[in-house]
Amino acid sequence: MTLWLSAGLIFTFAAIALILYKWWDMQCIGVTPVRTLTFIAILFTSGLDVGLIMFPLTEFGGYGDVSSNPEYGFANPLAIEFGFWAFLIWGFYFLTSFYFAIIEPRVQFFEIPLVKLVNNVVIIGTCAFTAYLLLVNLPWYLPQLGDGESVVPAFYVIVFLSIALAVYSSSKIKYVRILSVGSSILFITLILGMWFRAFVLGKGSPMDFLGTAGMLGDYFANIHQFVLPINDYHEFYLFWWFAWSIMIGQFTARFVSGIKTWQLLLAMLVVPSIAIGVWFSVLYYYHAEGLQIAAFTNIAMISVGVLMVVNSLDSLIRLYTDNLNLTAERLGRVNYVIFNLVAMVGLTMLFQLDFLRIQWVGALVIALYFTCFAYILMKKRNEVFAINSSPRENILDFHRIDLVS
Repeated sequence: MTLWLSAGLIFTFAAIALILYKWWDMQCIGVTPVRTLTFIAILFTSGLDVGLIMFPLTEFGGYGDVSSNPEYGFANPLAIEFGFWAFLIWGFYFLTSFYFAIIEPRVQFFEIPLVKLVNNVVIIGTCAFTAYLLLVNLPWYLPQLGDGESVVPAFYVIVFLSIALAVYSSSKIKYVRILSVGSSILFITLILGMWFRAFVLGKGSPMDFLGTAGMLGDYFANIHQFVLPINDYHEFYLFWWFAWSIMIGQFTARFVSGIKTWQLLLAMLVVPSIAIGVWFSVLYYYHAEGLQIAAFTNIAMISVGVLMVVNSLDSLIRLYTDNLNLTAERLGRVNYVIFNLVAMVGLTMLFQLDFLRIQWVGALVIALYFTCFAYILMKKRNEVFAINSSPRENILDFHRIDLVS
């Protein structure tokens, strides 16, 4: 699996370089473009989940224990955490968003029946894995509801309600914009609240925050270390990112806002990474100083994290139901909600039984990458290399999204 993953990584970064070389200054327009800030909000909240909010506090200690994990010795724990979640790996989303906005309309590779089937298996499987991650980590997030280790009935209720809300919101695309912008505002508010508590009300100072954030420089000084897998845990993360990449690309491509290719790259790498870097710096200060997270703050973190899960599930459910023509318009809203709710709950339980693994899904996505490239070389090479603009039918009209049900 390591060799397969490494080949996928090398191919991905080479493909990004080729896109930038050939289409650096081309305007990119999606099917239903939105304003750039809205596009970034949709990308950020759809492409992340509750793990961003809570995982770092469970992982800093492991990254700092270089006696047990000497492979992390090249950088500090904050930089390692940032490398697992930010910057370089957001290039996966850039590659797939550009492909589905600009190249796929000319290639139609994902309209091939077998490819469409595999693609939707990937989407549905990753969607269920997102809900599963929320379920299995709730004991740590909310120990006051149980013993801190076991999944109790209350956690099943939380996950069930999250899935139900996501299914309902996916029935109308206008909810995507509301959820994404709302989640982004709440996330920024959470960052500011925790920053204020640590550096204004606590024993630290704003200068301490700048010193902590400066530790992120270790990532950029050692960015080459993150190109290939560091260890098995890093492999898990990378397969996870691959699994997400192909469907987040499909979903966000429709909203690309008319910016140039190089601006799209910056929007997808730099802007989310700034938010992640600030958030991780605040969390690392809490970890390093041994600061306790108040009960109210913990509930706020869980609430924002669950809302991000709802965002992610919303976008993925919308994507596979569109692909399979199982839309609310065709089935009726009640049937749509019941069908998707039963499907998502059932698949989430399969992950809990260890019947499915996200690494398999990520490996399948890498296979799709290679197969798509081979298909282009064999059958669509001339069409792709002749591309010099967005598809003609994609018009920079920010009101188009209001016409989509």
